[in-house]
Amino acid sequence: TVYLGEALLPGARRTIDTLRRVGCRMVFVSNKPVETRQAYADKLTRLGLPTGVEQIVNSTQVTVRELSLRAPGCRVFPIGEQVLIDALRAAGFCISETPGEIEYVIASFDRTFVYRKLQIAFDAIRAGAHFVATNGDAFCPVPGGGEPDAACIIAAIEACTGHAVEQIYGKPSPAMMHTAMAIVGTVPQESIMVGDRLETDILMGRRAGMATALPLTGATSRASLAESEIQPDYVLERLDDLLPTR
Repeated sequence: TVYLGEALLPGARRTIDTLRRVGCRMVFVSNKPVETRQAYADKLTRLGLPTGVEQIVNSTQVTVRELSLRAPGCRVFPIGEQVLIDALRAAGFCISETPGEIEYVIASFDRTFVYRKLQIAFDAIRAGAHFVATNGDAFCPVPGGGEPDAACIIAAIEACTGHAVEQIYGKPSPAMMHTAMAIVGTVPQESIMVGDRLETDILMGRRAGMATALPLTGATSRASLAESEIQPDYVLERLDDLLPTR
């Protein structure tokens, strides 16, 4: 919604600067679990949008918080990258690769995915472990294309075990929305969700009763928008179409 790779998208700086200048409160919400919240804040700042870590919500943060409420300190097997593993350890979870003792298998965006990880997940879930995920995105946009995301890991585990994922903590989950709204400090009816994905950003906003706006500078084209049952309140050619024309 705001950047692609190492460049801000058209109109992003003007939009964020204007909204901040008039006193609008905002939070940046990401499903991507392969960077820390601090790294996202640092990147936005580096790209010209000064941002504190308290303004960042991501799926790793929400997954760790929700699991800490549900099963604190339990044994987990994360199929994910080091950021997720480190966050789970810091929260007191025990990382295990022993299927019989694993209580939760956590699927995530994992560019280090290998067959051995799938085998451990298969054995653990068949032995009774719960199956959850940080996010359900099919791909992560990158300059020139995309990278397969957590949905691919989820699908592989579901296919071999016959068990559907029990909970996805990233967008469009209520847990993600509640975390963001608590930071902004407002109610859905006075807020707007702006995002370039129909199945995550726009769906989450609509479920919460928020106004929604879809910029066409990201993952959704006019053609895919026309074919979808999920429709935003506003369609923007670029992010600064969100602003008044005068």
